[in-house]
Amino acid sequence: MTEVRDNAGVIAPPPLLALAVVVLGLALDWLLPAYLLTLLLSLEDRIVIGALLIAAGLGLAVSALGTFRSARTHAEPWKPSTALVTEGIFKWLRNPMYVGSISILAGLSILLASDWMLVMTIVFVPVIHFGVVKREESYLEAKFGEPYRQYKARVPRYGIPT
Repeated sequence: MTEVRDNAGVIAPPPLLALAVVVLGLALDWLLPAYLLTLLLSLEDRIVIGALLIAAGLGLAVSALGTFRSARTHAEPWKPSTALVTEGIFKWLRNPMYVGSISILAGLSILLASDWMLVMTIVFVPVIHFGVVKREESYLEAKFGEPYRQYKARVPRYGIPT
């Protein structure tokens, strides 16, 4: 008998991938410091830009989490989805938690003047896209069918209209 997996089969939990960005970035800063962000931006500029990006990212992530909870389904892609969430922030973008994570990582990178964390954040984008988002999309399409295809057709993946 074949066991059917009821989850997206992501490569790793996204918070763990984000933590890897922070740890690897800071380790590389220590081993191979570049100081580009320190040269390009003043401390005041880094604080303002970093804080704005972190606040925007937290706003997206918290809003998405609340919407998942209201729908009584899991936010974690390694757990089963019990409902197709299309309300709240999900009316405007399909992946607010990942956009929020990228914004938080970029903001933290700038705030800490961590050149390598910013580079790792850029690497994080395709890892999340192919290792998490594309797998989630396949899973949700298989599980929810036409309603998910209609949702996909009307709401941009990352909030950027195509």
